[in-house]
Amino acid sequence: MSDLSAVFTKTSAYSLAGVVCHGMLGYLGAKAFLPRNARWQDKFTFVWLTFDALIHFSFEGSFLWLSVFGRQVNTSVGPFADMWREYAAADFRWGVADPTVVSLEILTVLGAGPLCCYILKQLANDDPARHYWLIVLSTAELYGGWVIIPLWLMVDSYTHIAGALRSAQANSRAKSKSKKA
Repeated sequence: MSDLSAVFTKTSAYSLAGVVCHGMLGYLGAKAFLPRNARWQDKFTFVWLTFDALIHFSFEGSFLWLSVFGRQVNTSVGPFADMWREYAAADFRWGVADPTVVSLEILTVLGAGPLCCYILKQLANDDPARHYWLIVLSTAELYGGWVIIPLWLMVDSYTHIAGALRSAQANSRAKSKSKKA
């Protein structure tokens, strides 16, 4: 039992609770901002984008704050510093404000997070242009892990983009044929 308490600490429990809350906010957001008859894929995408944005801003944003404006994770205090110290136990770079990790987190917090919010707005407005931005975001997310969802989003968006282009091409060819006749 003591081995479990060394692995799953109070900080782990709070972090996991934060993750669950982020997921619930995504779910509630999808119910509030998407029509009831929205495709399940769009509902799932809304939940994931909300979750992703919140993780980037809160968890990863706290790392960036501690690394850029604080001293570094290993010498900082507070719940987010505790969380990142546990993470740094597996990869020391997260505890010492490694320049490579910090530069990637700058892109994630200031790039991917706002892009998630922009796509959420497009999704709520049923703007088909979101599919381009989903591919851009998903390509970036492939570098961070949890690759199944970004790959699925890329395939789903490709299907929409390719279908729209094929439909436009077919309409253009039909108009061209009717003008010749």
